[in-house]
Amino acid sequence: MRRDVSRSAPAACDDRLLMNNPFAGRCVLLTGAGGSIGSALAKAIIRDSPRSLILLDHSESHLHQIDFDLSSLPGGQVRFPVLGDAGDGALLTELFEERKPEVVIHAAAFKQVPLMERNPVAAVQNNAIGTNLLAQAAQRFEVATFVMLSTDKAVNPRSVMGASKRVAELALLRWSSSRSPMRAVRLGNVYGSQGSVVPAFLQQISTAGPVTVTDPGVNRYFVSMDEAVELVLLAARLAGGGGIFIPDLGEPVRILDLARQLIMEAGLQPGDDIPIVMTGLRPGDKMAEQIVSDLESVDPADHAKLRLIKTPQPSHQEFDSAMAAMKESAARRDVPGLLEQLCRLVHEYRPSELVLASARGPQASAL
Repeated sequence: MRRDVSRSAPAACDDRLLMNNPFAGRCVLLTGAGGSIGSALAKAIIRDSPRSLILLDHSESHLHQIDFDLSSLPGGQVRFPVLGDAGDGALLTELFEERKPEVVIHAAAFKQVPLMERNPVAAVQNNAIGTNLLAQAAQRFEVATFVMLSTDKAVNPRSVMGASKRVAELALLRWSSSRSPMRAVRLGNVYGSQGSVVPAFLQQISTAGPVTVTDPGVNRYFVSMDEAVELVLLAARLAGGGGIFIPDLGEPVRILDLARQLIMEAGLQPGDDIPIVMTGLRPGDKMAEQIVSDLESVDPADHAKLRLIKTPQPSHQEFDSAMAAMKESAARRDVPGLLEQLCRLVHEYRPSELVLASARGPQASAL
């Protein structure tokens, strides 16, 4: 039976793992703290009694809201809001030198596929280059634990967002060490997060439609917000080294079925009361996502909730060289140069025609 994503329960965790609290008495740096998942993580981390919680976000309104929300919670006085970019090297150095975070939870990312196809420089700058700078700083200052939220779109990416997140995964593998293990957790779509398909459908239903679906065959993996938070916290609690981890996401959900389900939950009939219109796949979209690529394998020592995968990665020298070239291309807003380095690091990346056209056009350097 298809998984009912609107009623997903939190993932159950091994009690032995939950005995380990990596946040208690420590300074925690949370990037993307004002986003949907970041806010939920901030509230969960506060409950684990950190010494201080640095809330880093580049959105003033989002940062103000999570700062206000935490102010009334027990332990909320340890919060330290910082308005800034997780890819700002000078800011990161200042934070690590002055605040000395021992745990980093990296939730900041640009996630919207169609928007990033039209803004490839921003996607690469934020997701790939920014994560690399953050991971370097964390390794240099020997943080105890680093966990990043990744995405199934990083597997065989067809979008610049997915490719940039794959580079972010490679950055964690590059800078992870026994003293500072770094872990990425690949998640599917988070049900109800800002910009996700469910709030969009609900808004369309509230205005009598139509509800727009790209293709009748499109399906996606989903996790609830509670599940996403539990999986990230579990990754922070794991003993051992770093790597890329995947949860059991269950069966993928057909988006057309989800649209029909939400219409019926509103007491209406699909087609009769609310029309459903097919709009066609957008640039960067895939019919179905994967959680593991054909080039990867799952470690035989699987954990009940998170499994470690073996994934190909470039040498440190090759990665550093590509990242240096990528940073230079981003500074020049050079889309062809960015694509060259993305494809150099992510061989399976297939840029969309929209991104290729922007790279070929005379206006590419001004995008």
